Amino acid sequence: MKRCLSCNACYASSICNCPVCDFAPVRLDGFESYAPDYAHGGGGFKSSYFSRLAHLEEANFWFRSRNKLLMWAIEKYGKNFKSLLEIGCGTGYVLSGISKKFPHSTLYGSEIFIAGLGFASERLPATKFMQMDARNIPFENEFDVIGAFDVLEHIKEDQDVLAQMYTALKPNGLMLLTVPQHAWLWSYADEHAMHERRYAAADIFQKIEAAGFRVIKSTSFITSLLPAMMISRFLQKKVPDKQFDSTAELTIPSWLNAFFFRILSVELVLIKMGFNFPIGGSRLVVARKI
Repeated sequence: MKRCLSCNACYASSICNCPVCDFAPVRLDGFESYAPDYAHGGGGFKSSYFSRLAHLEEANFWFRSRNKLLMWAIEKYGKNFKSLLEIGCGTGYVLSGISKKFPHSTLYGSEIFIAGLGFASERLPATKFMQMDARNIPFENEFDVIGAFDVLEHIKEDQDVLAQMYTALKPNGLMLLTVPQHAWLWSYADEHAMHERRYAAADIFQKIEAAGFRVIKSTSFITSLLPAMMISRFLQKKVPDKQFDSTAELTIPSWLNAFFFRILSVELVLIKMGFNFPIGGSRLVVARKI
């Protein structure tokens, strides 16, 4: 069901205009826009990064490893899903992996910045993309799965987003999150990425459960590379702020990129075997609507 952002009425998703008040999303650059005031900027992320990410994601060890982890989690906990919404889909890299792994699913992508949707629609022309503010999702009981991958940390009102995700999911629906963790890893990289926080496990669990979800799987990842992350963060402190390159960690030599990918592939094997790593640069949480 759609939820009208003007009068809060619910109606069939196939209908464009609200039958109660006639509200309809505007169209910006060919996409339905539910939050046009934020479409070209408004904090939380620098939309200029999308063009760089679009060229780095396919080959970078971090994005590739995270995608492998997500494909496993979706298959294990939501294999028979029919519809999936990704919040903050960026350039569509994760959705492209889901599309290949689950070709019969119906996929939706949302992004607050129109700039990201242009890259995403090029990758996935058959996917429905929309410009949307995750703090005000225009759906109710609509999706089997909702994912937000390294998105929540950009939003000050993260608890509002979790509550909106709960509402937009069907009963017994599945939510997947990845977030950066450990406040002691905070660095220039977080500041330039416009993060609001890095999470502690107890903090993200409390917020997820307060929204009504039940956590069914949680593990750290990027655990084996934690020493490398700590060294990188230490060295960042020695770089003048004006010279800091927020994407430097994504443009490492190819041999090192391949080495890191192999290490993280071993991590994934252990996670598949049932290991839940207590510490690591990021955390995966899978939760179900109850």
